[in-house]
Amino acid sequence: MGIFLWGVLPYITLLCVIGGTVWRYRYDKFGWTTRSSELYESRLLRIGSPLFHYGILAVIAGHAMGLIIPESWTSAIGITETMYHWVAAVGGIIAAIAAVVGVAILIYRRRTVGPVFVATTRNDKLMYAVLVAALVAGTYITIVGMIDPHGEGVDYRTTVSPWFRSVFAFQPDVSAMEAAPLRFHIHVVIGMLMFILVPFTRLVHIFTAPLHYLFRPYIVYRRKDARPAPGNAPSRRGWDPVGVKDRD
Repeated sequence: MGIFLWGVLPYITLLCVIGGTVWRYRYDKFGWTTRSSELYESRLLRIGSPLFHYGILAVIAGHAMGLIIPESWTSAIGITETMYHWVAAVGGIIAAIAAVVGVAILIYRRRTVGPVFVATTRNDKLMYAVLVAALVAGTYITIVGMIDPHGEGVDYRTTVSPWFRSVFAFQPDVSAMEAAPLRFHIHVVIGMLMFILVPFTRLVHIFTAPLHYLFRPYIVYRRKDARPAPGNAPSRRGWDPVGVKDRD
């Protein structure tokens, strides 16, 4: 089971993400959308969507930093393990709270607003279930790490991180992942399941973030000329000059 979970399943996940995304783009290009429901309700959406998206972006950034950057690199620039742990824990809990509260608002909105609920598919329900499970598991891990910073298995950079990097080197370190506590196993498996679903759900829009908005030229808005309404315009002869004062 360990070989399958930590030596085979990661590559199944990568194959589904890459192959599924290519398939979705080729055969469902017009379905490549979040299916926005802002038209049905916007008050809750204006609160929940920014909370969730900014929170999840911070969560992804924290995962990337912890999984990709080796412990030896941070130690080389003078960042101690205790310092790294508390920065990651505090930043992680803030990001996790924002993401969890945001997704809770979005789910509440989707369940209570009639037109939004009707537009919710089984695919959406599965996506939300897996996404919430991943967030809850990750938040639990962060809270446990803050309560007992020196507890067994808290330093994931000696277990999960080496395994993660070894997957992309095509030499999966199964033993390193097996040494991690059960809570990390659950979180990683849910995470892989979530990535498998990405190309086949509305989550696919993460690959088309509107980054070009940062570089597009400014849009110039011009005020309409202060002219009287067509029905109230004073009558004049067609040959009268325009913009020239009448002369005696």
